[in-house]
Amino acid sequence: MTSEALSLGYVGLGLMGGPMARRLLAAGYPLTVWNRDPAKSAVLAAAGATVVGSAAEAAAAGDVVFTCLTDTAAVEAVVFGDNGIAAGAKAGSVLVDFSSMRPDAAAAFSARLRGQAGMGWIDAPVSGGVPGATNGTLAVMAGGEQADFDRVAPVVAHLAGRFTLMGPNGAGQTTKLINQMIVGCGFAVVAEACQLAEDAGIDPARIPQALAGGRADSPILQQYMPRMAARDREVQARIAILIKDLNTVMDEARRLGSALPMTGLATELHKLVARHGLADADNAEYVSLFDAG
Repeated sequence: MTSEALSLGYVGLGLMGGPMARRLLAAGYPLTVWNRDPAKSAVLAAAGATVVGSAAEAAAAGDVVFTCLTDTAAVEAVVFGDNGIAAGAKAGSVLVDFSSMRPDAAAAFSARLRGQAGMGWIDAPVSGGVPGATNGTLAVMAGGEQADFDRVAPVVAHLAGRFTLMGPNGAGQTTKLINQMIVGCGFAVVAEACQLAEDAGIDPARIPQALAGGRADSPILQQYMPRMAARDREVQARIAILIKDLNTVMDEARRLGSALPMTGLATELHKLVARHGLADADNAEYVSLFDAG
């Protein structure tokens, strides 16, 4: 079966999954969707997707099934729970999981799904936030078998600017943890720089332009310092999700014996922001840690 003839399933239509699913519809793929909140499925139905009543039905309709869920527990429940993906999966199909979770769980789940249903698994966590999901420019870090990766790559190309196989199942999740280390520390230092600029009477919104192309330049600087300066509260990615990932980083560090002092500090600072009632706020809200009151 050629990639052009593939039918797709999609489970998990939140901030990231919703726009990704819409891009697949726009690319012309037949798409069957399920979401725990039916209202989010209705939006996709209006765009041309077929809505079904369970994850099992979405899996039964798809040669490739995508999931984009909150955490390890959510993935396990949706894949292996009652009326889950494993119950409806077609032998020879492939699950592409865009969720971020523990690397050891991704490796264990992939072996379990292949054994139960004959379905392949690519762990494929993403970076790029809602703008990347909307524009199809995500960076996707993959773990799994080469044949499964090659089969799904033409489809994922509609969602990602970069799709890289890093190794066996779990390797994609480990790479995402490294991404989150850099992102978490980046938010912390950009917020501090924003505060220093304000204290010095410099407009922090002009800093990204001044530093563009230099060694301090980065997407976090360009995208988030202007938002921090404006106290932009639009939610594109929640602080709670980053804390979840940073906690997983620190768990892996303890397991491997890795010393991560910078990441450890960033983790605790993000927790402090969350304790101010901002767990569900956007990462740009990190700068409020420095606001008076």
